[in-house]
Amino acid sequence: MRYVKLGHSDITVPVICVGGMSFGHPSEEFHAWTLGQADTEAMVAHALDLGVNFIDTANQYAGGTSEEYIGRALKRLDVRREDVVLASKVYFNEGKLSRQAILREIEGSLERLQTDYLDLYQIHRFDYDTPMEETMETLHELVQSGKVRALGASAMYGYQFHNLQLVAGQHGWTKFVTMQNHYNLLYREDERDLIPVCRQYGVSLIPYSPLAGGHLARPAWNSDSLRSHTDRLTPAKYDRYKDEDMEIIARVEEVAGQHHVSMAVTALAWLYGRGCASPIVGATKMKHFDDACQAADCVLSEAEMKYLEEPYTARKVSGAR
Repeated sequence: MRYVKLGHSDITVPVICVGGMSFGHPSEEFHAWTLGQADTEAMVAHALDLGVNFIDTANQYAGGTSEEYIGRALKRLDVRREDVVLASKVYFNEGKLSRQAILREIEGSLERLQTDYLDLYQIHRFDYDTPMEETMETLHELVQSGKVRALGASAMYGYQFHNLQLVAGQHGWTKFVTMQNHYNLLYREDERDLIPVCRQYGVSLIPYSPLAGGHLARPAWNSDSLRSHTDRLTPAKYDRYKDEDMEIIARVEEVAGQHHVSMAVTALAWLYGRGCASPIVGATKMKHFDDACQAADCVLSEAEMKYLEEPYTARKVSGAR
């Protein structure tokens, strides 16, 4: 396993991150395909055995039970706190990114994860209703208090991220070191502005949905999995571009065959080739982590990168809101 630093922080992580959206109590309100406590513990244990000790979740995943299950798993596995990098998020809650909301939600996340600090605390979206100064000052206070080691952001427009960093810099507050954005071979709109802004600030990319909800991991558009039949978010993001994207998927399969690796490895290798630090892999089977870890050693040529990218066409922005 390879390891990298997150932005300008002193936090070192593996080049694969465990996606916590896969864990938590299944429900119609959130996802029907998430893993229960016992399976969460087994998946976390397997990831740690592979050297993948970076875990990302959020306060609202599975109604908070994602954080609960991860916290219990780490305790039952007797994992030393310093041996795991824990990340969570705030926004999809009452008050969004207001001072009151952030101070309330960080306490809830810490309690559910059974820890007294987070390595990375991320704002899940841009808050149009709260002054940027209020949000950034409150986040800075969390870092100063020791409850958070570093800050990150998630899907938003490039100008919004730039303005948040600018506000932090003007006041001497803590800046973001990571961006968790929607980025994969089937969705590349952030290459227009958000990713260049991240590069400007030396921010690490830890993209979510690196396999496009599984579309980049198989030659067929759909599968027989429970997620494929019940997930409402993935079809909303990708189905309208199915006809164009099948050409990209066919090329991923072709390049994967040439390297004697899986399609998932090839799709992740493309992200590494585009400078991503630690894609977030939402796995529901141990073999998914086994597969993903192989990507750390797969290097695509520039010709292969361009071949995979060639069929892409511009599409509606997804993630930023």
